[in-house]
Amino acid sequence: QVQLVESGGGLVTAGGSLRLSCAVSGTGSTFSTHAIGWFRQAPGKELLLIARVYGGGKIFYDDSVKGRFTISRDNAKNTVYLQMNSLKPQDTAVYYCHIPFGNAWGQGTQVTVSS
Repeated sequence: QVQLVESGGGLVTAGGSLRLSCAVSGTGSTFSTHAIGWFRQAPGKELLLIARVYGGGKIFYDDSVKGRFTISRDNAKNTVYLQMNSLKPQDTAVYYCHIPFGNAWGQGTQVTVSS
């Protein structure tokens, strides 16, 4: 029932920016109470939680992205965003959004940062 649709990935040069979007359906009127997380998986690496926004507004960032990435949510649009600035080649990965409610994942979107 719960579905997540991602968009916004692409190819950028080092120092550039991208904004990822995650549109959520199936939560009814309770969307604002749910945590949403962004994960990434680089080639040969395991999934890494890089950012999460909780229903109460608390935010978590992994140290690898702190100061460069910003997670936000628009509860009126049932959408969560990940603004990625000052991108580095090591940010190259497939990015996924996830909601613990229903354990639903987005399809993944490729982000590639060239030198």
